[in-house]
Amino acid sequence: MIVRSPMTETYADSMNIAPEAHLPPAEGARRFIADVEHIYCDGYWIRYYAPLEDTLTNRKRLIDSLTRRAFHHTEAGINTPGKSLDLARQAYESENDPDQRRINAAMLAGALFNRATDLFTTIVELGEKGVKVSHGNELMRQCSDCFLEALTLGKQVKHHSGCEGIDEVWGEPFKAFTMPVADFYQSRFIKIAQGMRDIDKVARCMKEEFSDLEMFAGLEQLIVDYATAARHAAETMKIDPLIFQVWPKFVALGEKLDEFRPGLPANADQMLRMRVAYGRVLIQEGRRLISYIASARVSMPKSTAMYVDKCRRYSQGSQL
Repeated sequence: MIVRSPMTETYADSMNIAPEAHLPPAEGARRFIADVEHIYCDGYWIRYYAPLEDTLTNRKRLIDSLTRRAFHHTEAGINTPGKSLDLARQAYESENDPDQRRINAAMLAGALFNRATDLFTTIVELGEKGVKVSHGNELMRQCSDCFLEALTLGKQVKHHSGCEGIDEVWGEPFKAFTMPVADFYQSRFIKIAQGMRDIDKVARCMKEEFSDLEMFAGLEQLIVDYATAARHAAETMKIDPLIFQVWPKFVALGEKLDEFRPGLPANADQMLRMRVAYGRVLIQEGRRLISYIASARVSMPKSTAMYVDKCRRYSQGSQL
């Protein structure tokens, strides 16, 4: 039985879902909500996008997009050109310092990803010229090996915030290479649902921590609105024209949340001022985390757990 959180109910209400739609449907069920088709995954109704036709050309477009996305959401400096693969490997294998070796591993993973996409581009170009490349072909095997090694090394790659690894994003180009396109799309819907659950968890934690405090009056609605906008941003593909309404709203609401100022009494002592100031820091940190999750469209369980723990310690009177 699926139990919906208050934040999920807010999402359902914002989408004008009929009361009977609150009953848990079958996993993967599809339904039109406000004239837009949605798919039910892991407790959430998510905007549905039909998969591309499974051709080599479309698969290349998908892999290229996912590779760019992986580099966009990960730490700087690891987008190593595929032609530098041998140099990247040599640097990784010769590095002894553990911290620097991790970064060399991330740079090698980047080179492997780019080499794999270079190879797949060649395969597609040959196909467009009428040259059939079988799955057992040497080029195809090299491409698969590069993707697989990049996936293994991806455990060393961090999100650009430095908070944690982001394997779910890093592994997507390999999955798009090996899985039927329809199955890959289904896996994406599941990841988006998991990301939505983390968004709700962070937002719920912020609400529980601050909504009952008079000094933070007005904050709760800002949190609810931002979490709703974050879920819409997470489920909307960048190629969808709707993104030009969804993304600006999401960013603007985040700016409002960042600008929120608690109302301090005139006679507040230094301890209260410090506690309220740290509370505002927590709110901004929660906003950033929700933004990371919505942008990457995957769960960030380590960062979410760390944030919830910070809020718990704050409510217990400890800021450290």
